[in-house]
Amino acid sequence: MADLLTDSDFDLFRKVIYDESGITFSSSNRSILDSRLKERLRETQLPHVQDYYKLIMSDKEEMKTMLDAVTTNLTRFFRNQPHFDAFINYVVPHIIQYKQGKPDTKVRVWSAGCSTGEEPYTIAMILKDILKPPYSFEIVASDLSLKSLMVGQQGFYSDARIVGIPDAYLARFFTKVEGGYQVKDEIKNTIRFDYHNLKHDAGLRNLDVIFCRNVLIYFDEAAQKAVVNKFYDSLAPKSFLYIGHSESLFGMNTKFEFLKTDWATLYQKNE
Repeated sequence: MADLLTDSDFDLFRKVIYDESGITFSSSNRSILDSRLKERLRETQLPHVQDYYKLIMSDKEEMKTMLDAVTTNLTRFFRNQPHFDAFINYVVPHIIQYKQGKPDTKVRVWSAGCSTGEEPYTIAMILKDILKPPYSFEIVASDLSLKSLMVGQQGFYSDARIVGIPDAYLARFFTKVEGGYQVKDEIKNTIRFDYHNLKHDAGLRNLDVIFCRNVLIYFDEAAQKAVVNKFYDSLAPKSFLYIGHSESLFGMNTKFEFLKTDWATLYQKNE
């Protein structure tokens, strides 16, 4: 099948996707954009890509659907285990130490770019396991993909998707059902799934940890810096930021401090 997009079409869609979400499409991933737009043309039964462009410019819901279609959602439970080892052994103890004796005993976490929910559920299981009264927690899980958020909200995962969950956690936090596993309400109720475009301020404040892993790679330098600065504003004085292990804030002028633990590297807001 021939390419759908001419060079001028590609530039047009690349610009609107960047303007709306901060996500950058380069010539190397042009074929992904091409194939995802072909799907949208089939779904909307429009004959030409120019017609589809007119549609997204006049219909906010279709714009959201298009952004959903062109983003890649790759995730799994306990993805990059050293990150969670650092979370258990370093991050959570430091947060508790900071909160000791203070009236606010809630640990607040944002999983930004949460995809189908495996990351926030991993965080929730860990916190449920290791936090003791008077400490409690809440998690906001956000994504640009409404389809992915619905999967996370439902909390059902096929047998193939639960790989990586420790047996004790699987037995404690999931119910075996036909075709897979259902997350129990005691974990589901600790997470609020929410549509959010990282180009905009989420309005979240006083967070203790932000996980935003393997998301910044889709942004150019200017968009990355804008997102990272918004994260800084969302975090509490002594707090932590996780990004993907192949991502770095090196060379970016931010207020975050690089933090190397025995388990993994991450970033800290150390006010």
